[in-house]
Amino acid sequence: QLVESGGGLVQAGGSLRLSCAVSGRTFSYYTMGWFRQGPGKEREFVASISWLGRSTYYADSVKGRFTISRDNAKNTVYLQMNSLNVEDTAVYFCAATSRNSGTTASYEYERWGQGTQVTVSS
Repeated sequence: QLVESGGGLVQAGGSLRLSCAVSGRTFSYYTMGWFRQGPGKEREFVASISWLGRSTYYADSVKGRFTISRDNAKNTVYLQMNSLNVEDTAVYFCAATSRNSGTTASYEYERWGQGTQVTVSS
C-alpha cells in the first residue's frame, strides 16, 4: 500500500514536501516514482529514484525545482517541491515499479497511491 501526504494549497513561489509511505518489506527493491495529473490533463511523469537512491530522473518541467529522495529505513519516498507555479497544480501520485529508475511510463508502474492534491495559487 502506498499512502501520499503533504499536499495542500500554496502560493506561487512557495514550497511543499510530499511524502509517500509504503507498506511491505520489499520497498527498498523498488524504483519509486512521482506522477501528477492536472485538471483536464493526462497523468505525467515527474520524478523517479532508484532503489538505493543513487539515480534520479526528472521531467524537464520540474528539473532544478523538485527533488526526489527516499529513506529505505522508513519505507518512505519524498518529493520536495520548490518555486511552485500554477502549472504545478495537480493531483500527485507516488508509484512503485520493479523496473529500473529510468522508467517514466506510468503503465510500467505496478503499485499506486491514491494521490494528494497540490494547488498553487497566483
